[in-house]
Amino acid sequence: MDKFDAMRVFTRVTERRSFTLAAEDLGLPRSTLSDVVKQLETRLGVRLLQRTTRQISPTLDGEAYYQRCLSILAEVEDAEAAFSGVKPRGLLRIDVQGTLARHRVLPGLREFFRAYPDIEIRMSEGDRFVDLIREGVDCVLRVGVPQDSDMIARRLAMLDEVTLASPRYIEAHGTPKVPGDLQHGHCAVGFHSSATGSVLPLEFTIDGEVSKMTLPSMMSVNGADSYYQAALLGFGLIQCPRYRAEADLKSGKIVEVLPDYLPTPTPVSVLYPRNRQLSPRVRVFIDWLTALFERRV
Repeated sequence: MDKFDAMRVFTRVTERRSFTLAAEDLGLPRSTLSDVVKQLETRLGVRLLQRTTRQISPTLDGEAYYQRCLSILAEVEDAEAAFSGVKPRGLLRIDVQGTLARHRVLPGLREFFRAYPDIEIRMSEGDRFVDLIREGVDCVLRVGVPQDSDMIARRLAMLDEVTLASPRYIEAHGTPKVPGDLQHGHCAVGFHSSATGSVLPLEFTIDGEVSKMTLPSMMSVNGADSYYQAALLGFGLIQCPRYRAEADLKSGKIVEVLPDYLPTPTPVSVLYPRNRQLSPRVRVFIDWLTALFERRV
């Protein structure tokens, strides 16, 4: 194994805090990774990793070497791509909010693979906080205002939001004409924020000002698909991005209410580590996402 491959092994072990997880990521035996790190330590004459029965963490020297490795490997990858004309390749790990993945990202991925056939994508779904370094994720796609200042957030789009109810709900509770009508006999499906754990209020723009309102809920959820499905079943009003409901609005399965008092638009952002130079495969994926949302939102 050459020096650059050894650096790649060391950086992955450092990021994952585990020989086992790093070995799974790299498709190599765990023993090989352990031997590579030992050989590195012998050659450099310093201890790079602190090993205990529970975890692995970099020493001060290991952290310094890790940062240098990141910079060197990124430069090597850039140089090879620039002078060889070879397109980016390798494994790209992304984490995407599930509804956005199914309705926006997945339908366009064939285009991405046609352009970059040697990139393999490993996608996980969620809207929780992801420690990109520790979990070995290259970038995440999130809906809402980013909360983590340790990551760079590149805004891709602003999603138009709508207030929705099923025909069954309208039949039972009536159609509100103004937001004030919601105070009389109406209810909402509660959505728990992954950031705070509290139920998010409904938002309405009234004369240019945003008004927030919390309605009674017979049920609350913490998943976007369950939230939407609960509305289809008549459990209450919801607010979600318009793209999610486009087909059902056309078919009449769900109805927009209070269209003159829209919720505030919701940002979509891609986030990646602040202290890491982007690899070519991450860079082209982010550029592709940017173009995708510019065309479709």
